[in-house]
Amino acid sequence: MKRRELMLLLGGMMTAARALRAQQAQRRIGVFKGGAYTVPQEQIEYGEFVQRLRELGWAEGRNLTLDYRFFVGEQDAARPSARELIGLGPDVIFSRGSPALLALLSETRTIPIVFAYISDPVANRFVASLAHPGGNATGFSIHDPPIAGKWLQLLKEIAPRTTRVMVIMEADQPTQLLMRDAAASAAPSLGVKLTTAVIRNLSDVEREIDAFARQPEGGLVVVPNVVTVNNAERVQALAARYRLPAVYAYPYFARSGGLISYGVNAVAQFREAARYVDRVLRGEKPADLPVQQPTKFELVINLKTAKALGLTVPPLLLVQADEVIE
Repeated sequence: MKRRELMLLLGGMMTAARALRAQQAQRRIGVFKGGAYTVPQEQIEYGEFVQRLRELGWAEGRNLTLDYRFFVGEQDAARPSARELIGLGPDVIFSRGSPALLALLSETRTIPIVFAYISDPVANRFVASLAHPGGNATGFSIHDPPIAGKWLQLLKEIAPRTTRVMVIMEADQPTQLLMRDAAASAAPSLGVKLTTAVIRNLSDVEREIDAFARQPEGGLVVVPNVVTVNNAERVQALAARYRLPAVYAYPYFARSGGLISYGVNAVAQFREAARYVDRVLRGEKPADLPVQQPTKFELVINLKTAKALGLTVPPLLLVQADEVIE
């Protein structure tokens, strides 16, 4: 090859490389959720999401822009924030939780969305089916409503004297109602009388727990939602104050002082969600990426909290635990 031809070839390759870098630099990911970004566990989750993107070749300041938007309050507050994020022209949006996803789908049916922390996305009509989502959204299911029966069972096992249980659920959320119904179906066989606390904010939680704790032998099923997740420490403090055994959905609840938790490792799910975002950025369509269901659930027991409540954890339950906090 002559020197002139070689120089032209190298020049063309450099031009193509610069064009590729320029194209990559335009890639934009929107991140959308309910609640502020100050919850320690969520900071860990989003940190892992960004780290996994970096491992896959996407780094802020080099070939990626990340735009964060969140909403505080009820569903009506979500749509303006979703509209604002969509107006920035993201290539893909990563969404956490049902209220956030509902708001996004109300505003766009074209921008790709990868979701996490969604219960039963088919029943909520977020996707056509798990295998073939069919629209502009796909992602990761956190659990299905029947798991609430398991939560109640675990609460009864670790605190067998419990005869009254209050399910703390968010208002106006269909999946939360399904979880309440699943717990109600399991309650008779466990000898438990079930009541429901429908909450919209932390003040509702405080008022409901205070009223419920006035009678003995009570326990709590804390259904995950924007209010209970964003106020996890306060909910745990209330349970401790009133000496109420409580079961939670995610492992970090038990690790941070809750009695017992059973659910999916959310950090691992966020890393998997980053992989889906990467695939979308590289040209795949959400409609062709199946919704992933959890395959492994973690049981975490906090022995320190059990001792504070005067509970002796059954040996069989300890054997079943994936993690025991001492």
